[in-house]
Amino acid sequence: LLNNSGETESVMAEPGIVWTRIDNRLVHGQVGNAWVGATGANLVIVADDAAAQDKVQQQLMKMTAESAGCGIKFFTLDHTIDVFSRKTPKKSILLVVHNPASARKLIEGGVPIKLVNVGNMHADGKKTVYHESHVYTDDKDLADFDAIKAAGIDLFIQILPTDRKIEI
Repeated sequence: LLNNSGETESVMAEPGIVWTRIDNRLVHGQVGNAWVGATGANLVIVADDAAAQDKVQQQLMKMTAESAGCGIKFFTLDHTIDVFSRKTPKKSILLVVHNPASARKLIEGGVPIKLVNVGNMHADGKKTVYHESHVYTDDKDLADFDAIKAAGIDLFIQILPTDRKIEI
């Protein structure tokens, strides 16, 4: 990973959530091929209410995770909060959520998130580009970013591990 100075920095995997990523595509080639390796994760948890119910979407994401040599689980947001309130994970977890509101809900629910990496947030009718061509936001997204930062969470945009971090 590149830090703000452009120097390479590695992420040492330790049990628990080693990386949290907002990506409206959830798990796809970029997450599987780039972020799993860069973070040292051995388990991806997709915390998304819709994906937790969509078996077809799960199968596609499962193929991507398996090709990266990583396990994958699909939880609703509430189940994610419940799981992390009851036990300490023994896996190194890459937690993926769909949008800033989901990340905020998990943080406010007590999930031990230390950082939030903003990845792809596609354009949608009223959203405008935010610092990077892959990130589009509206007022609600910006309010969620403010709440995440107010909770003391490191929040930044970084599309690929080799890209520079853009602090939010």
